[in-house]
Amino acid sequence: MMMTMIRRFGAVLIVGVLTLSLSAQDKDFGIWYGASVKKGISNKFDFAASGMLRTFQKASKVEQGFLETGLAYKITKNIDAEISYRLTSALENDSKYHFQHKAFLDLKGDVKLSNFTFSGRLRFQTRVKTYLEYYTDKFPDYTGRFKVKTLYRTQSFPLNPYVYYESFSPMFANSERLIGKNRFSFGLEYKISKMHSVEVEYIYQRDYLPKLSDINIISLNYNLKL
Repeated sequence: MMMTMIRRFGAVLIVGVLTLSLSAQDKDFGIWYGASVKKGISNKFDFAASGMLRTFQKASKVEQGFLETGLAYKITKNIDAEISYRLTSALENDSKYHFQHKAFLDLKGDVKLSNFTFSGRLRFQTRVKTYLEYYTDKFPDYTGRFKVKTLYRTQSFPLNPYVYYESFSPMFANSERLIGKNRFSFGLEYKISKMHSVEVEYIYQRDYLPKLSDINIISLNYNLKL
């Protein structure tokens, strides 16, 4: 039964990739390449670091690359708080790459029911830009993010399917929209060993601000847990 479900999920993933390639004439397509490492430094604290390169324009051009580091504190068995910093080099309207500084404050929780893990994350994000195109770019912008995820895992099989949804809401600014961006994703996590895993996922992202735009994304990630 487990193998049948995995095969079906893999088939859906393949169909999704084929669908995005057929619709590429109407929507953009990008590939994200990422890697992360996580290490427990005590019973309560975990250190994490990650990096990612994101492409767009049919995966022909690098949109941004970033390095991120953070520290998580385990409040209870199922609830964590985390603070992190991200240094991003992003392509701007002058066709050059400029640094952006982002800080995140997260509250995360999860619940396990049988082979399913349901998780959620509330994230407060602030960003400072160094490319000042408009007067408002002199000031930090703030975003509230909400993410929910469902993962199916068994001990007898290393391939774990998951789905998630994430919303981005502009904060402390006059905006005609409550939600500025949505992400819908489904993917597969392959557990190579206790320390190593890889993930491949399809992401559909819709931006409403500053104008309506869609992008289909294939994300490839390597994870190391020490």
